[in-house]
Amino acid sequence: MGVRRVRKDLIIADQKTSRRENGVVKVKERARRDKRMRELVQSGTPPYTPAVRSWLSMQADMPARLMTQEDIDRVMKTDTDGKA
Repeated sequence: MGVRRVRKDLIIADQKTSRRENGVVKVKERARRDKRMRELVQSGTPPYTPAVRSWLSMQADMPARLMTQEDIDRVMKTDTDGKA
């Protein structure tokens, strides 16, 4: 085995460890962000801020510029697990 392969194996091992440790934190942060964005959508009226529009488009899986109020209502009706 060459030096490159050893270095690559070390990088892969470090990435696995990092993914395992940081994954838990990211799941919790996504839940906090979902809650925060839902509150902003419920309390606000269109036009929404870019952060809210980005979150809505990610949840609806469509560009924010094409979203209608019905799409926003559908996103808000689904619970945090993505189930209706």
